[in-house]
Amino acid sequence: MTDAPAGRRLPDTLVLMLGFLAFVMVLTWIVPAGEYQRSEFEGRQVVDAGSYAPVEAAPQLPWHVITAPFRGFVDAADIIAFVFFVGGSFAILNRTGAIYAGLYAAVLFARRNPRWRHAVIPFVMALFSLGGATFGMAEETLAFVLITIPLARALGYDSIVGLAIPFVGSAVGFAGAFANPFTLGIAQGIAELGTFSGMGYRVVVWSVFTITGIVFVMRYALRLERDPARSLVADTGEAPDFARALDEQTWELSGRRKAVLGLLALALGVLIFGSTRYGWYIPEMCGLFLVLALLAALVYRLSVQATVDAFYAGCREMLVAAIIIGFARSLLVVAEDGRIVDTLLNTLAGSVESLPNQVSVQVMFLLQSGLNLFVPSGSGQAALTMPVMAPLSDLLGITRQTAVLAYQLGDGISNLIIPTSGLLMGLLAIARIPYDRWFKFILPLVLILSVLAMLFLIPPTTWMDWS
Repeated sequence: MTDAPAGRRLPDTLVLMLGFLAFVMVLTWIVPAGEYQRSEFEGRQVVDAGSYAPVEAAPQLPWHVITAPFRGFVDAADIIAFVFFVGGSFAILNRTGAIYAGLYAAVLFARRNPRWRHAVIPFVMALFSLGGATFGMAEETLAFVLITIPLARALGYDSIVGLAIPFVGSAVGFAGAFANPFTLGIAQGIAELGTFSGMGYRVVVWSVFTITGIVFVMRYALRLERDPARSLVADTGEAPDFARALDEQTWELSGRRKAVLGLLALALGVLIFGSTRYGWYIPEMCGLFLVLALLAALVYRLSVQATVDAFYAGCREMLVAAIIIGFARSLLVVAEDGRIVDTLLNTLAGSVESLPNQVSVQVMFLLQSGLNLFVPSGSGQAALTMPVMAPLSDLLGITRQTAVLAYQLGDGISNLIIPTSGLLMGLLAIARIPYDRWFKFILPLVLILSVLAMLFLIPPTTWMDWS
């Protein structure tokens, strides 16, 4: 897929953030200043409904805007450090090739046992979904398509199926995440909730989303079995030659790689236990991932330099996300200094307070979905929206857990289709799938998942207590 002409390219997320920063500064001159009273409740600060009152205006000047990004980075330092630690640690894990080798074992099984090919796609997609739900697998799919596209073509399918296996699999897991430190962990931290709390209901959401994604992809694959001409990319020619990705020696599931996979499974179990039982948060999770990475390097016998290089490389990959988080926080700095945050909360609450909570939470979900078009970073969107959505949920009588769920569903589902996602556009370029063909393929799934998301947001606003 070729790049769009320069004049038609969408602005980079950082450019949009700078535009938002200027916009917020202007708002401090237009929106009346006001504040809510806040009180301590179950260990966190909550907004006292009905306590809103006007206060003296504090319009922000360009000088305040210039210094706001620095303060934003300082305020979000713990989250930024977390992103770097986890990114670097998983880069060391990926350097061992253990995750890729595990997937390739499934690829070999499909090639050697054709009668089981209908089981391979659901199994591999479920693995990707588990990755998205637990350690935020997303960008890693860029490497996996080098395996899954030739796998799909060898099984008689097209490149859309090859792309959907890792991308749709990880995306539905990402949307229904129950232990994703990059989205759920950050959002719950900002909302002052226990890390990975409310896991039981999220596991149900994840399971339904995963089954839905698998059924959707399999229906398309089975349709191609009956009539290959119905492929949405039948007229675009052959996919690129990815045969080099199928080197058995490179992706051999050796004993060391099995041990690394065992360490990963153990670490995820420890993470879930520590977070739910002892309230682990950013420091503990950073330490756990760092220990996991070092143990994986020792087991796989990576050299010290290779381990360090991998860690640096992983941190570099997280640089954009870290910058977006810092700038997202700077928006709140300007709004808070201008004393307009509570005014906006009061306005939002007033616009939906006459609506049933079941409807209000749907509005929150739709807002998060729309915002993802402009802020396609899950962690960045959490840093941008949760400081507002958490107290808004207090005012509406909606639990903060439900506000976090609305965020993660809105962010995750829209990742499947938004053209501002560098990951999606990069994957389409690798697979040589025009965006319009992908849009036609994925839109029904996005609509189905959106309906399911809205249904899943109803129980927490009616009878289910998971605060």
